[in-house]
Amino acid sequence: MDRKLADLPVGGRGKITGFKRGYDEYKRKLMSMGLTPSTMFEVVRVAPMGDPVEIVVRDYRLSLRRDEAMAVLVEGLGNE
Repeated sequence: MDRKLADLPVGGRGKITGFKRGYDEYKRKLMSMGLTPSTMFEVVRVAPMGDPVEIVVRDYRLSLRRDEAMAVLVEGLGNE
């Protein structure tokens, strides 16, 4: 089962494993922001309704819309 970045709770850490099929527009945008396979990240905030999701990746904070976070496939590494 593919796990999505949007599924992780605050404090969850993980590694990007790829992108969901059919999300090519998001994939290009997210990769240009540094979300490439094998990149480590941590979820630091999630808005009350789940949108946006804020992560720390490559030493900076990045806010993603829920649709974007659903396109990112991850391997959870802790605090799940």
